[in-house]
Amino acid sequence: MPSDDLVTATRFKIKAFQRMGYDYATVHGSKFSFTPEAHRKQTQSLNENAGIVDEESFEQFKWPEPDDFDSSFLKTVEPDLPDGMKLMVMGPGGVLECAIALAGYDNLCLMLYDDPELVGRLFDEVGKRLVRYYELVLQYDSVGLISSNDDWGFNTQTLLSPDLLRRYVIPWHRRIVKLCHEAGRPVLLHSCGNLEAVMDDIIDVGFDAKHSFEDKIQPIEEAYEVYGSRITLLGGIDMDFICRRSEQEVYDRTLAMLRQVGDRGGWAVGTGNSVPEYLPPRNLFAMHRAASDFAKG
Repeated sequence: MPSDDLVTATRFKIKAFQRMGYDYATVHGSKFSFTPEAHRKQTQSLNENAGIVDEESFEQFKWPEPDDFDSSFLKTVEPDLPDGMKLMVMGPGGVLECAIALAGYDNLCLMLYDDPELVGRLFDEVGKRLVRYYELVLQYDSVGLISSNDDWGFNTQTLLSPDLLRRYVIPWHRRIVKLCHEAGRPVLLHSCGNLEAVMDDIIDVGFDAKHSFEDKIQPIEEAYEVYGSRITLLGGIDMDFICRRSEQEVYDRTLAMLRQVGDRGGWAVGTGNSVPEYLPPRNLFAMHRAASDFAKG
């Protein structure tokens, strides 16, 4: 039987997202995770909970298996979805994120020089399990969209060099994209940071859309003109802007961006990153109101 708490939580999300005007609700496909949920925090060091630091710790690690976690709630909640609404399933972290969570960022960087073969095995163990995780959730009709969520960078560059991303990380995302497309579902990449050096790779992999933009890296207005004809861009109204500026300023910027896009398409209204609890609700509603007013003409 499906876990009652997953069913209850998903039903709540469906209602909440619907009332906000969305045609999807975001969920995890199961409780599958590489690290204990008890250790998850709003903010934590990239070196926290590192357990795989060498060959011995790699061999001793007990790998969780996606098949051991229940996804059947995705079937249970199907009748709760209004017509035209689906679930967007995201992962328990992405290929790079999960590798960092297991090894620690500092340790991973050292391992890349000391034992690159071990690093390859680490990414392979993570990658094949994420592929299986998405394979399991794609069997449910309630799932309409996949988010391959994997932060690759920070303000000025990628966390690993572009060549290392192409060697260890991007091939697994390519497999995830292929899997989703074969199942007839679009798939987006959510990835924070300055990814200019690998944007061509992201587009070449075949992602249908890209999310996460910051003004201090590249404002969405500029990013759209550079990439909007090649890949759909999601959100981008900067989180700092939404949190600090007035309701009217948020409304005006959102409306201006919609007018910039016009009938060219390739952009969806949304925040630059995930919505935190400290974001003023009135400013989030101002963004939605701008979208509604634009749609009305």
